[in-house]
Amino acid sequence: MKYRLHTNMGEVLVDSDVIAAYAGSIAVECFGIVGMASVNVKDGIVNLLKKEHLGNGIKVTIEENRISLEFHVIVSYGVSISAVSQNLAETVKYKVQEFTGAAVDSVNVFVEGVRIID
Repeated sequence: MKYRLHTNMGEVLVDSDVIAAYAGSIAVECFGIVGMASVNVKDGIVNLLKKEHLGNGIKVTIEENRISLEFHVIVSYGVSISAVSQNLAETVKYKVQEFTGAAVDSVNVFVEGVRIID
């Protein structure tokens, strides 16, 4: 899936993997987010993704140049999940819109686990 940006010089195509990687880098900078999660549906096992695979915890959907994002995250123990999720959604929406020039329709956050961080 690609986002199409039309300019006076031509067309720019942005792959959804690029958007996912960018959104993942924003997410891990948000307070209370430990990292992105990979979920093995068959076994129900959740793994914390390494920094080079942040985009794997994000599903990007592009329809008519409008973007929707789904995040699978692990949060810090002791934080307000609703506050962290709201902050993540608002921050990512603003920065992805600024980055791509496309409207972000939705940012859904799925908390897959909690970790104690030192």
